[in-house]
Amino acid sequence: MSQDSFARRMQDLLTPADVEVGGDRPWDPVVHEDAFYRRVLAGGSLALGESYMDGWWDCPRLDEFFHRILRARLDERVRSPGWLFAALRARLVNAQAPSRAHVVGERHYDLGNELYRAMLDARMIYSCGYWEGAASLDEAQEAKVELVCRKLGLKPGLKVLDIGCGWGGTARLAAERHGVEVLGVTVSRRQVELARELCAGLPVEIRLQDYREVDGRFDRVLSLGMFEHVGVRNYRGFFKAVRRLLHEDGLFLLHTIGTERSETHGEPWTERYIFPNSMLPSARQIAAAIEGLFVLEDWHSFGADYDRTLTSWHERFEAAWDRLRDRYDERFHRMWRYYLLSCAGAFRARRIQLWQLVLSPRGVPGGYHRADATPSPPGTA
Repeated sequence: MSQDSFARRMQDLLTPADVEVGGDRPWDPVVHEDAFYRRVLAGGSLALGESYMDGWWDCPRLDEFFHRILRARLDERVRSPGWLFAALRARLVNAQAPSRAHVVGERHYDLGNELYRAMLDARMIYSCGYWEGAASLDEAQEAKVELVCRKLGLKPGLKVLDIGCGWGGTARLAAERHGVEVLGVTVSRRQVELARELCAGLPVEIRLQDYREVDGRFDRVLSLGMFEHVGVRNYRGFFKAVRRLLHEDGLFLLHTIGTERSETHGEPWTERYIFPNSMLPSARQIAAAIEGLFVLEDWHSFGADYDRTLTSWHERFEAAWDRLRDRYDERFHRMWRYYLLSCAGAFRARRIQLWQLVLSPRGVPGGYHRADATPSPPGTA
């Protein structure tokens, strides 16, 4: 098949999404290498991302490009060999076993605190913000953490476990404003170093520790943006661990990205370059994993807010690139841009979601009331 034939086939695929190669709209891609078409048609999403990193094509609005192709479900028409390999690997290997728990910390979260300081809000919260009533990234992240604190009914004297505590922003706010004692665990050494510094003087302990290694009992448990690293083989074990750690009258809040279909592995490009051994859970997988362990008190979906969060991170990353370029090369620059904007497009297309679940071991007497979680204006206690 000639290069022209591959190009025509590519355009035929893109037409239902109202995308034109070489078009004049911001979401139309510009191709620099003729071999691009054959490479992507043969290699699917992995080849699309790698060819962008290699500079084979560009697009002024990557987020809108992905919004359109994912909304049109073009990804379902081009499946790369990587998907088959990932599915087979998932059947044979527990990629998120305890012996591999620190891989994502080393390869993603340990990339450099300077990068994340530049990209994230002042509290360095690396999960979806809550934008209702918020005018900035700082306000959206503060509103999200306060929403979590209200859903959990935090009050002075409670003992809280934060699984996947990041740089300690949630633990710090909870301790400062709600008078709780917090243990935060993460698999990233760089996060531990900075979180301990940022939480100094507060009743907050930060450990380099996998969730399966935690002992003790807690009044409340929360996990914001960590469940995506657990893996389907370990979902049941994760919830068993939380149940073991939680008092009978306690509450657990899970904040996670979710997907519309049950898969056993992650998206190939994202797994290789951004989040190794990651995958998104489905509602069905979560429901099966909590059966007999927890009462589902509340399920809150606000995935559209992640689009705005990711575009805010991208704007801050690009604004800081001149001072980051000495530490990271141009290939990393393109990779990170592709990561942030492709994810923004996926949330905009509503192909992936953001969920907050509130779970209790035996059911809240009289029922759990969402009215108690009504947001207050950002900046208030």
